[in-house]
Amino acid sequence: MGVFGAIEKGIQSAVDWVFRRGAMVEIPEIAQSLQKELDAKAQLIRRDHWTVPNDFRVHLSKADYARLFPLSGAMNQEIAQELRHYADERSYSFPGPIAIGYDERPELPTGRFKVVSRSLAQVVDPAADRAARRGDLVLEVNGIRHPLAPGSFIIGRGNDANVTISDAGISRSHAEIMVRAAAAGPTVHILDLGSRNGVYVNDQRIAPEVEHELRLGDRITLGETQLFVRALSAD
Repeated sequence: MGVFGAIEKGIQSAVDWVFRRGAMVEIPEIAQSLQKELDAKAQLIRRDHWTVPNDFRVHLSKADYARLFPLSGAMNQEIAQELRHYADERSYSFPGPIAIGYDERPELPTGRFKVVSRSLAQVVDPAADRAARRGDLVLEVNGIRHPLAPGSFIIGRGNDANVTISDAGISRSHAEIMVRAAAAGPTVHILDLGSRNGVYVNDQRIAPEVEHELRLGDRITLGETQLFVRALSAD
């Protein structure tokens, strides 16, 4: 996983409740519920191709949690494999690795569980092995920081982008970040490369093909992904 790691794109909603009066929750029920979640939250990104949630939290009663959580390692491998097969059959794609977590909810009766899903886009950054220096400007995504050194790089969904973000709302070459050295400190600009869904800075869409200067604290929105310009604090 790159320096950006996984980018949170937002909770997609609480979904499925299972009622089984006194019976314990079983692993196949969880797998079936997650499959239903894929169907319910699939979003069309191009003809016959859909994106679906990849991050799941399963809320369990105290008794079900105590019984199932110790098995979660092997259980998740089995469920994730089933989800991948299910997705392949339906032309679904995940924005990042499948993750399944479990939470104890004392208010839930035994045999009843709830699934909450979200999409987490995985970002691959070729500069991940560069350590940020104290005082540098950084581009921050979900708490993970990428140093902004003088130069430029392309952000997009395509393999040719310098920073690749797996987000259905991002074009293959979506935007360019330009960092220029200056006596008063580096300046950072962003350029919309004619993207389909545009580039938003602090919720305002910028003009395509026109450089827009970024300032510390600015929030950039590309598709469903948010990036921030920060100053890296001293450790």
